[in-house]
Amino acid sequence: MTPDERGEQMEPAELRALYDATLREGEMASADRVERVGPVLMGWYGGERGFVTYRDLGGLDAAGIGDLVAQVVQRYRADPQIEQIEWKTRGHDDAPGLDEALRAHGLLPQEPEVVMLGAAAALVDAPDPPDGVSIRQVTREGDVRAAVRCAAEVFASPPREAERIEAEIVGRVRSGRGDLEMWVAESDGAVVCSGRLEPVLGSSVAGVWGGATLPTWRYRGIYRALTAARARSALAQGIRWIHSDSTPASRPVLERSGLVAVTTTTPYEWRRG
Repeated sequence: MTPDERGEQMEPAELRALYDATLREGEMASADRVERVGPVLMGWYGGERGFVTYRDLGGLDAAGIGDLVAQVVQRYRADPQIEQIEWKTRGHDDAPGLDEALRAHGLLPQEPEVVMLGAAAALVDAPDPPDGVSIRQVTREGDVRAAVRCAAEVFASPPREAERIEAEIVGRVRSGRGDLEMWVAESDGAVVCSGRLEPVLGSSVAGVWGGATLPTWRYRGIYRALTAARARSALAQGIRWIHSDSTPASRPVLERSGLVAVTTTTPYEWRRG
């Protein structure tokens, strides 16, 4: 019987084991197409974005990892529709030569984030949002687009990248697969904070992603209230664990609620042209 089944909070090592076993390949469930190359999974999203993840690298040495990276990148680049590749690395992996191989093929490291994981129940209690701010899940296309555009404004996403993300999220909500919920905080009908809940289908884990609060609305407990609403939705679906790749802004909020840092993640990215 696993710690999850015992209903106990896990120790950090157990949480990391849960992350490795459940999320690293499970996060590919939302891809439009998936192929396996050796120990890694290659995903295609919206025809334009390639994403690479894996449970581990199968004990490959530096030469083997170099060959693997070359094979994966070549396959993506040969697809003229692919505009972006992301190879997701984790800080606790045994991956000799991976950084050098990715850089050699044009994939450059982005800002590292901290992977947080813990009980969904720890997140549900939060003060109410400020007067005049309401929180709800949105499903209508116009509302979903407004939520995504709020995040694009906060993260200063380049226009083409913002359009791609918007199309991908709208498509996932439309699909009815149940692997993405969009949530917003609104004031006078305008979105001031948005975030996603992404259940990993077939598991007891969901991710909280994309938390974005407009600068003039920060430090009022809105992001915390939005996170609590997403956690309540997760619990209602039988989901017991929440994870997030956290920025320096969101990590303290999640940490105060009992989520634990289990590793770091650094995306390496390539863009055509």
